[in-house]
Amino acid sequence: MAKKEVLKVEHVGMKFNLSQEKVDDLKDYVIKLLKHQISYNEFWALKDINFTLNKGDRLGILGLNGAGKSTLMNVLYGLYQPTSGQIFVGGKEEVIHSPSRAIELGIGMVHQHFMLVQPFSVTENIILGMEPMKGLTVDLKTARKRVEEISKRYNMQVDPDAKIEDISVGMQQRVEILKVLYRGADILILDEPTASLTPQEITELMEIISNLTADGKSVILITHKLKEITSCADYCTIIRQGKYIDTVKVSDVNENDLAAMMVGRKVEFKVEKKDIKPGEVVLEVKDIHGKDYRGVEILKGLNLSVRRGEIVGLAGVDGNGQTELVEILTGLKKGDSGEVLINGKNVFNKKPKEIFESGITSIPADRQKHGLVLEFSVAENLILQNYMKEPYSKKGVLKKDAIMAHAKDLVERFDIRPAGSESRPAGTLSGGNQQKVIIAREITNDKDLLIAVNPTRGLDVGAIEFVHRYLVEQRNKNKAVLLVSFELDEIMSVSDRIEVIFDGQITGSMPAAGADEKTLGIMMAGGKQHEA
Repeated sequence: MAKKEVLKVEHVGMKFNLSQEKVDDLKDYVIKLLKHQISYNEFWALKDINFTLNKGDRLGILGLNGAGKSTLMNVLYGLYQPTSGQIFVGGKEEVIHSPSRAIELGIGMVHQHFMLVQPFSVTENIILGMEPMKGLTVDLKTARKRVEEISKRYNMQVDPDAKIEDISVGMQQRVEILKVLYRGADILILDEPTASLTPQEITELMEIISNLTADGKSVILITHKLKEITSCADYCTIIRQGKYIDTVKVSDVNENDLAAMMVGRKVEFKVEKKDIKPGEVVLEVKDIHGKDYRGVEILKGLNLSVRRGEIVGLAGVDGNGQTELVEILTGLKKGDSGEVLINGKNVFNKKPKEIFESGITSIPADRQKHGLVLEFSVAENLILQNYMKEPYSKKGVLKKDAIMAHAKDLVERFDIRPAGSESRPAGTLSGGNQQKVIIAREITNDKDLLIAVNPTRGLDVGAIEFVHRYLVEQRNKNKAVLLVSFELDEIMSVSDRIEVIFDGQITGSMPAAGADEKTLGIMMAGGKQHEA
């Protein structure tokens, strides 16, 4: 028997020796990018990126915040134009000059921040811009039928008549996926698709992705969550500082391997905490009642306390009152009744500035809506609550040298990228680096209570390690920390005590050291602690 010729090739998921027969199989790609580069003056956002996707593949894209993942996908979707490089789609070289051209080529993108019209129905959102007409009117009946067919085909179970404002975040994401499928996409780019989902919704999304690839679709999954890569992706491409690092077959590596390739060093997943005996109560919430945006009562006599020297994790499925509670605590929303005591002082329904001055600082859930002024520079965003104080101003006049010196220090300490971004508008940074700006500001505000809402949303594994270390550092400095997160791993790893919220009330409490995901999951769904 003749010896087979063996070639060394670099291909998505195949950076190892392959037989000639396998190389021939790899010619059936749907997308290939060669030598892609994007430069801004002397800064390289992408440099020499090679990228291949085959039909039916589930490909993960990993990289630190600002590494170039979203930039690469925006090139593929026609939002950015490369400085140099080639794109081949289905064997033919293409110039993707706009999203409309990408859609024509069968490429669809689901962005991290959904692009839905809240008062419109599911069907109306899906067909927006591609409405089927019957004479001079939109043929909603035909559109609804088509939406229902696609939903059933991929087991998405979306109500075509529901209003966007009335459905969960997970359902809204399905609507975004249906939008690209309705437009005929065979290649789906999902940008941080699990960032706002509950554990159950993440499992359901993984099943949807499997259904799509089983039907011949190809999926590119941009995520910072290693667990999703190892459970869902077939292959994974790692990018670091705009450069291609490696492409691996996921079954050949583990989470530690992926993290090390992404960060460039070994990453510690376990948060080290020294034993501290909690001190006096900093935050005491008494019998809070409040309504949601629809005027429906969602907080129903909630009680909660946080002491100095402890991190209290608030675990619950989204929509059980966490958002409204944090908004009341920080003054963004008025409650109906109750008390919010900070070091014994009642600040219930006070203005945000008074609450801030009383000792509360917060990392908000929506970094773009409540955390930053996107048009302002990074330096200006870092002093938003303190711009009228020394050393940043004197007699109402801003002192730019002091503001810039402060910003340079925090950009370096908190690894905000790109380096030297103090003068850049905050809106030009990646989502993860926008989050770092907020975290740097709120932690250095040095208040008695830090409320952190999904603080690692959209962050890579290296940045998550960094944020957790700072949260623990606040606790070690005898500060009180309230951690509100949909990530159970984060709640269990970082917290000292876990409180479970369900239907607007605290329904269970336990030390984090003895908590497990199954027990918390049952309690979050309304089960009693003894039943779990």
